[in-house]
Amino acid sequence: MILFNILLLIHFITFIGYLAILFLLWPKHTEVLRDKKGMILGIIILLTGIGLAILKYPHINYFKVVPKITIFVAIAIINGIYDNKPFTKTAYYTLLGLTLLAACIAVVKV
Repeated sequence: MILFNILLLIHFITFIGYLAILFLLWPKHTEVLRDKKGMILGIIILLTGIGLAILKYPHINYFKVVPKITIFVAIAIINGIYDNKPFTKTAYYTLLGLTLLAACIAVVKV
């Protein structure tokens, strides 16, 4: 149980870190090239999410896991498309919306 809580805390902190990176880009998202911090945080989110699912295996809530994986794939695709160039307004707001949607899915009790 303590391992699950530690993984959940790391997962939450890295998610907040990714959201902070998006919010720091707010006024200048169409002008600034990004560094690799977002990619590193995304990998940590993925690994801790897999670890959480493994630790909770028979009782996984698929109504949360499947949409969050779909959202994660969409976020990864958008980040991959705009790897070496600034975000367009549409891409930035889509990323921000998808990230907030993933947060809402995480906290809703099903």
